[in-house]
Amino acid sequence: MPGAPGSRPFLDANLGTATGVEFFYARFQESGQPHFVTFSCYRRQPSFATPELYDQFVQCLEKMRSGFELSVYGYVVMPEHVHLLLSEPPRATLAEAMHFLKLSFSKRARSLRPSDALGTFWQKRYYDRNVRDEREFSVNLRYLHRNPVTRGLVNQAGDWKWSSFRHYSLREKGVVEIESEWTARDREKTSGVARMFLSPG
Repeated sequence: MPGAPGSRPFLDANLGTATGVEFFYARFQESGQPHFVTFSCYRRQPSFATPELYDQFVQCLEKMRSGFELSVYGYVVMPEHVHLLLSEPPRATLAEAMHFLKLSFSKRARSLRPSDALGTFWQKRYYDRNVRDEREFSVNLRYLHRNPVTRGLVNQAGDWKWSSFRHYSLREKGVVEIESEWTARDREKTSGVARMFLSPG
């Protein structure tokens, strides 16, 4: 199952392809599948107006990841929305994890926002899609990493500070622990136990 240590996707450092995860085909939470989640700022306004707001969200994302014991495979924070590629938490619903993330950030963002900013930060709902196979996993990871370039915010994906791209391209360790090939290898070195990742089929 993707959310359990030792059985997470084996991610290619450059392409973000999954080569060792079982995918199930039921489209619901508690399916054992990774999820591609998107949520937007209120009225799609570019509410991430300062670097401090971006930084604060990334810190809240890591707090959510560790607290709910789930895996974050990729993320990007854009001016008016967020994309996440992540596992299901083992002892809670994904909806509860997203509620915690959005609420904890909203509370911390109050002191960082301009005095004339709208009262609420997020749209109430979020988009959640089950990731059903390796190809879909790779496509979603590529998409979120390319988003800042596609939008013209930067020339290269690695220039955007608030995403997981640099983890894959440079093996950079950021605020958020990204579950990847690099992370799995580091975990093996620490534990001294080698893991085998099976190729699909």
